Amino acid sequence: MNITLWVLQGLLAFAFGMAGNMKAFSYEKFKKQAGAHAPSKNLALFIGLCEITGAIGLILPWATGVVPVLTPVAASALALVMILGVGYHLQLKDPFSKAVPALVLFFLSVLVAAGRF
Repeated sequence: MNITLWVLQGLLAFAFGMAGNMKAFSYEKFKKQAGAHAPSKNLALFIGLCEITGAIGLILPWATGVVPVLTPVAASALALVMILGVGYHLQLKDPFSKAVPALVLFFLSVLVAAGRF
């Protein structure tokens, strides 16, 4: 179980790190991908920084043993961010396929949070 959780944490950290990096530091690229309903630059920066911080929180506390409870807290916070992302896509009446990646990341984050709590 521990190895499975580490693999999930690594995959999630990579996914959130890359997505957060694009939102925070490559807004024009993100805006092109997001389309007409892209959030403002400041909101995208905030979301991106939250995702990057969460990605670090998925790995560092558990790996170092310094306040390891922060790992499931980070996973829970990222799950909340993904639920908000799904709600955003549903509010815009986007095709369901646009919300699927957020749903997958939500479920994986919940698995990590439950496994590490």
